[in-house]
Amino acid sequence: MNPRLALLLSTALLLPAMVGADERVSEASDRTGLSLTLYNEDLALVRERREVELPAGVVDLALRGVSGRMQAETALLQDGDGKGDLEVLEQNFNYDLLTPAKLLEKYLGREIRIRRTNPANGEEQTVRAKVLSTQGGLVVRIGDRIETNPGGRFLFDDIPADLRDQPTLVTRLKTEGGGRRTLELSYLSGGLSWRADYVARLDRDGRRLDLAGWVTLDNRSGTAYRNARLQLVAGDLNRVATTPPRQRFKQALAMAEADTAIREEGLFEYHLYSLPRTTDLLDRQTKQVALLEARNLGVEKEYLLQGHAYYYRQQGGEPGRRLPVQVWLNFRNDRDNHLGMPLPGGIVRVYQADRSGSLQFVGEDRIGHTPEGERVRLRLGNAFDVTATRLQTSWARRDHGHPYRGAAESGYRIELRNAGGKPVTVTVQEPIPGDWRITRESLPHAKADAHTAQWRVEVPARGRAVLEYGVLVRW
Repeated sequence: MNPRLALLLSTALLLPAMVGADERVSEASDRTGLSLTLYNEDLALVRERREVELPAGVVDLALRGVSGRMQAETALLQDGDGKGDLEVLEQNFNYDLLTPAKLLEKYLGREIRIRRTNPANGEEQTVRAKVLSTQGGLVVRIGDRIETNPGGRFLFDDIPADLRDQPTLVTRLKTEGGGRRTLELSYLSGGLSWRADYVARLDRDGRRLDLAGWVTLDNRSGTAYRNARLQLVAGDLNRVATTPPRQRFKQALAMAEADTAIREEGLFEYHLYSLPRTTDLLDRQTKQVALLEARNLGVEKEYLLQGHAYYYRQQGGEPGRRLPVQVWLNFRNDRDNHLGMPLPGGIVRVYQADRSGSLQFVGEDRIGHTPEGERVRLRLGNAFDVTATRLQTSWARRDHGHPYRGAAESGYRIELRNAGGKPVTVTVQEPIPGDWRITRESLPHAKADAHTAQWRVEVPARGRAVLEYGVLVRW
């Protein structure tokens, strides 16, 4: 629409949305209870209770303040009084919201008034115009002429009944008796999500860790939720591409009692975290709340050199090329290590104090959902002082010209250097394809799995260590 158009809605916006003669309106202020269960992937279960005044018989009830991203097919309105005389006959979700462009679209084929100034004498005049098109601009008929994008202020007689100033669920109800009633509404909605973020503070020796966890809530649903109880579900929830089953409403109805921190419990095959107090989650707002704080966790630093399977199928390579040695931090998620709770997946950012005591960022990694008792492994980057080179020392075919099978025997020399002032242990992991056998080695290997040979190599401070081995591979 032409930006010069000024929409005269000062009066119309003060009026409620157009309602039918038998329609009752319930505002968000009628809520007496509100709870949100947020899932990891842009999904939330909204549950609310409202106190409304209803007449006996059939009535249309407009529930305003619901989510603009409601999945209407999941909406479930129930009698909260237990009288059993409430029957839902019809539901309509009105998400076509009032905007200047939408209002013009609704007046397509109808007349509006345009108030504009006569450039000849400076006087204001009002003309009636029929809206012919709103596609790519405004086209109107004024008298016997057609105008495009006419200037002036537009005046509308009313707001169409199917255009609301906020998302509204209109339900047609039938009740035996009137009066003040308690209604319970549940539905699934997009636009609400959460994620976990962690901050880890590593001590100077790299042996102890303090871990703080935060939950970041994001509301892009088109409505605000005030004084809501929040619950968070961690896990991979299966969802059908069309209509999610209503039975999922029943899985998250139990509320945890208030506590001094976020409370965690099992829910089906997921984990449910309940915030101990109500909070406000406004539209287009990101909010952070504390999830956990654990101190003095024991942590292990791991240096890891990983090879590639293609080494063992071909001859050659790049002799003397410097290879990255990865740096990992590992710690146990159990009570003996001052933790011991299911950790939602998220990003862990690690800091370490320098000699002056100032914290410096040393790396980050993403963890998946981690149950209690599992190890947490964080890849922080590549080592600076610890380096490696690899050389293929021998290669020979061993398939004897067989047209459908291959075999090769090759030898390797890996040199590890440590420029630091402390000795380190480097884990060398070699993914070896096919049917393989180590034929010779300078250090004993372990078979980590069916396709991985692993060595642990001690590298002295400001020194070097060499690993040599041979392997026969058949494929």
